Amino acid sequence: MTDQIYYETMYILRPDIAEDEVTNHIDKYNKLLEELGGKILDSQMRGKRRLAYQIAKHREGIYVQLSHQGDGQHIFKIEKAMRLSEDVIRYLTVKQQGPLPTPRSSNKGSNQSEKKEIENIDSTNKSESKEEEANDKKTATSESPSTQVKEPQES
Repeated sequence: MTDQIYYETMYILRPDIAEDEVTNHIDKYNKLLEELGGKILDSQMRGKRRLAYQIAKHREGIYVQLSHQGDGQHIFKIEKAMRLSEDVIRYLTVKQQGPLPTPRSSNKGSNQSEKKEIENIDSTNKSESKEEEANDKKTATSESPSTQVKEPQES
C-alpha cells in the first residue's frame, strides 16, 4: 500500500452554538467540499475544549476535524466559506502524506461503551480488593502475638 496525499482541516466553532447547529455546520462544510470535487475521508466533532489563548473574546471552542482528498483547488473555496462565517473562529488546513485515515464511529456511542467498560473494571477491582482485605484480616487473627519463644533455662 503506497502513501497517498490528503488534507486535514481543523476548524473551531464558537462555544455558544447549540449542538444541532454544530451538526448543521459540519454537514454544510461536508456538502460544500463534495460539491467542490473533494472526497471526505473522515469527519469528527472533537468536542468543546479550552483554547490556548483568547480568540474573539472566547476562551473555549468546539473543535471539528475533517480529513479529505482532492486536487487542492477546493481548499481555497472551503476556507473562504469558513472565513465568511461568523461561527468559525479559526481554521487550518494541513497537507498530509501517509496511509489514508479510516472513518471512525460516532464519539457518543464509543464513549458510552468505554464508560461501561471502565465501570466493569472498577467494580471488579473493588470486589477483588474487598476479598483481599478479608483475607488479610483472617491471616492477621491467625498469627496472634501470643506465641512466645521460650528461652533456654540455665541449670
